Amino acid sequence: MSALENSTFTGTSFTKEMKIHKIKRGRDEHYPFEIVDSMGFQNPGGIKPEDIINAIKGHIPDKYCFNTDSPISPEKPEYQKNPTLCNKAHCLVTILPAESVSRMDKSVFNKMYFVREKASELRIPQVIVMTKVDKACELVNQDIKKIYTSKKIKDKIQECSINTGISKNAIYPVKNYDEEITQDADVEMLILAALRDILNFANDYVDRVLEEEE
Repeated sequence: MSALENSTFTGTSFTKEMKIHKIKRGRDEHYPFEIVDSMGFQNPGGIKPEDIINAIKGHIPDKYCFNTDSPISPEKPEYQKNPTLCNKAHCLVTILPAESVSRMDKSVFNKMYFVREKASELRIPQVIVMTKVDKACELVNQDIKKIYTSKKIKDKIQECSINTGISKNAIYPVKNYDEEITQDADVEMLILAALRDILNFANDYVDRVLEEEE
């Protein structure tokens, strides 16, 4: 699960509905995983924490429009009462911009903590993708290879870990494509490394569930 980058958890969320993205592998062919995008936790408004939990459990279908006043309920026709393993989330991914971590309202972290607790009860792996590192550190802005030696980025990861409860080794700093018109191998490497680990976490979760069902 994730929120589009436009949602910095402090402004207005770009995503208003549940969106399932399939990654194209070729013509009429997709990779065997999906990225589910949801509304952000911005204040005021934003998605209800209960809806994130419902989405994780597979109760919310694709293209469901979130109601910022009340979460989905079993009485609503869109509610999927008997979700399969394929409908459920296999890894919870939170998108946080590095430049905004210090300014985020405590109530947003409280919502995140509530969701994390429920996800932990379901034994779902959790990671944070910390974006816009180049906006948080001029050194990294000049040379993305400095990302793991930058004290500012290390401090941001530490702050993010303290505020969310996610361990530092599950926080992945990445740079967004902004003004670039061509791909950058160093930028791609960070993004692909995060995606690789997320898929491995998700795959381990599915394997564990299937073993327990046997």
